[in-house]
Amino acid sequence: MPAYSLALTLAITAPLLAPGYLLLRDAVSTPRAYLTDAALGLSEAAPRALPQDFFVAVASHVVDGGIVVKVLLIAGLWLSGWGAARLADVVVPAAGLGGQFVAATLAVWNPYVAERLLQGHWSLLVGYGCLPWVAAAVLRLRSGDSTSWAVLFWIAFAGLTPTGLMLAATVALATCAAPGAGRSRRWCAAISLGAAVLGALPWLVAPMVSGSLSSSQAAGVTEFAARAEPGLGTLGSLAGLGGIWNGQAVPSTRMTLFALLATAVLLAVVAVGLPTAVRRPGARPLLVLAVVAVVAPALMATGPGLATVEAIVRAVPGLGVLRDAQKWVALALPGYAVAGASAVVTVARRVPKGATAAVCCLALLAVLPDLAWGVGGKVTSVRYPAGWAAAAAVVNADPRPVAVLPQMSMRHFPWAGSAPVLDPLPRWVSAEVLTSGDLNIGGRTVPGEGTRAREIERLVQSRAGVDELAAAGVGWVVVEGGGRARLSLPVAFADDDVAVYRVGGDRPAASHRGVMIAAHLAWLVALLAGATGMIAVRRRSAVH
Repeated sequence: MPAYSLALTLAITAPLLAPGYLLLRDAVSTPRAYLTDAALGLSEAAPRALPQDFFVAVASHVVDGGIVVKVLLIAGLWLSGWGAARLADVVVPAAGLGGQFVAATLAVWNPYVAERLLQGHWSLLVGYGCLPWVAAAVLRLRSGDSTSWAVLFWIAFAGLTPTGLMLAATVALATCAAPGAGRSRRWCAAISLGAAVLGALPWLVAPMVSGSLSSSQAAGVTEFAARAEPGLGTLGSLAGLGGIWNGQAVPSTRMTLFALLATAVLLAVVAVGLPTAVRRPGARPLLVLAVVAVVAPALMATGPGLATVEAIVRAVPGLGVLRDAQKWVALALPGYAVAGASAVVTVARRVPKGATAAVCCLALLAVLPDLAWGVGGKVTSVRYPAGWAAAAAVVNADPRPVAVLPQMSMRHFPWAGSAPVLDPLPRWVSAEVLTSGDLNIGGRTVPGEGTRAREIERLVQSRAGVDELAAAGVGWVVVEGGGRARLSLPVAFADDDVAVYRVGGDRPAASHRGVMIAAHLAWLVALLAGATGMIAVRRRSAVH
């Protein structure tokens, strides 16, 4: 089953095996990353990418950062299929290999994976891939067949991003409700919560020491709501594991009425297996969670739901993570995988399990053909122009605060394809890069948290002189896309792709770096301890 899951994964990610970097919307990888204040969560922006940025910064000192990101993405998708098969084996052993093939196919080959790939949410897909493993680990802990180390590891690994950890913790706590003669529900819940707290320390501590959270995230609630697909209402789109807010990050087949057929096929596979799955005690909490994962985002996209979410985010800014409601549909994966695997058992009296499995797998693949080869060639490796490395080297030789133009967080680079991409510079230099975090969605600007960056941008655009910019704490001004004639500042480097202007100002590094490094190390220790514990238990089991 690992081989089959890997084959499906490589059928999707094959274009990323070519030399180059993943640069697509929110996905940004660079040759090297650094432990800047932003990477530690000490900037003005909300700590959305912790401990992801910390891990990539550390790992890129050993391996090229582009390879690190690609390996993690491929691993996430591979684990989703392999884990779904393992979960099916734990919950519905009667399904056999046929059921495991269906579960793996459903987990890897679905609209959620396609849309999150196109949105560039590679670290979210790592968390997604951990969900069936979390469910299986907790179920085995409840039955007495496993130890707490597996729960600790999979929750910590999913915690590469805040959303991934919240998804994993939710699956773990829901699965604790399953019956079992092993560890008690309270014990399993305590282990799950403890692992979640350790994994969450980086982004729990960051706002406490930096004050980075603000109610500005409430401004984008409507723009980030789940979206209905052709022929499907919002509820139907979510039930089919689609409906991402960004209509541009959607496979071509999901933009037509073909989406209706694709959703019908996926739900038919799940529905056929439901009569069998509901009779399995271990499946029931996962099935209930799947229903909630579909219905709740649909309700959040209604008028009252949008108003409620906006009020919650204004009252508790840290809950801005709720805005992108469709991403929570990932919670349906374990339940869908178990139900899909159960389909071969439901019809076993009339149709051989192997035949049912083959039909289900082929049908799931056929209704989403453009997921193959990087979602129709849209997810590929990109090479940076030589000027970017030169510009980064100039800044890294004297790392002072950097102001960047153009103003918006997303850029269009001709050499990176037609889709926009987040500015790569903040991850490529060891200096602080001032970014406002403003996003343009459907012609409307959703403001970010970067108040100081916004003020600096206004200064630069007003053609302020060197002395005024230096007094404001600006060391460099970088204009992406060239534009050396636009500013009357000393040019340190310029070509057709990027220009660097020397200003010379500086600003002290943020305080509490030690605290944030300790918080990230706590997550890393949890991850390594979980992995070590699992390996030790397996070796002892093999010996005995």
